[in-house]
Amino acid sequence: MKNHTLTQRSPLLQLLRDYALITLGCAVFALGFDLFMEPHSINVGGVSGLAMLIVEITGVGTVGLFTALLNVPLFLAGFKVLGRRFFFGSLFGMLASSLFLDLFSFVPTPATETLLGALFGGAMSGVGIGLVFMGHASTGGTDVIARLLKRKFRDLKMGRLMLMVDLVVVTLTGIVFKDLSKALYSVVILFVSSEVMDAILYGLDYSTVALIITERADTVYAAIDRQIHRGVTFLNGRGGYTGAPKTVVMTAVSRNQVSELKQVVQAADPAAFMILQEAHQVLGEGFKDYADEI
Repeated sequence: MKNHTLTQRSPLLQLLRDYALITLGCAVFALGFDLFMEPHSINVGGVSGLAMLIVEITGVGTVGLFTALLNVPLFLAGFKVLGRRFFFGSLFGMLASSLFLDLFSFVPTPATETLLGALFGGAMSGVGIGLVFMGHASTGGTDVIARLLKRKFRDLKMGRLMLMVDLVVVTLTGIVFKDLSKALYSVVILFVSSEVMDAILYGLDYSTVALIITERADTVYAAIDRQIHRGVTFLNGRGGYTGAPKTVVMTAVSRNQVSELKQVVQAADPAAFMILQEAHQVLGEGFKDYADEI
């Protein structure tokens, strides 16, 4: 389907957008970690979780420092597969998250119950990592592992992949702190983070597909093309009762165009029969690029 008003972002604007998302995501993640997770000795798994365990065991260094050190071998291993764009974006994300983790450690932490800390920390973690992924990068660590696994398991969402990987870190949390409740609270964080992350990555990417059965297919198409600037596909159908041939006009529109589509179709053919259904991740010209699919 063609979108005659499609405009491509310039490479510079795209790069600025990506790095703005990465920076914001790292800040949100680090703030949630320092305010709600670290005070209760619970974590969201990943390299930052491992870093917290190392600091607990050794009593030296900081979470930000060990996060950066642990990411080095993972970045070297993933450079060839993930490509330059993802590599340098993730390198920036790793450094930014490490910086923010240490920077926000000086922010006074609110007095919260452990469960509330897990819920709010998990939610902020999911938002932060989701924003980083939208910037075509990661914060390193298990994020990189999840991206590598995603290339093989295309049908699995990123949140689910990270959930599986991070369960190992959660198990170690219970062992190191010798407290099963901390491990269970970490599971809460993982679940909340996974759900919020998938909502950020996929829940905002819904469009609407319309199937329009009409006797004025050419008129309907011309109106959609002229007023909404969306392409259509003509499908051949047959009436079940009459057996008469029917033309079905199929088009995809963004959510904010649904109301306009209804008005356009009704004006073009008041007798048209229209079916609207949500579509998840419409890929192609006029919508999300295949290269941007996460």
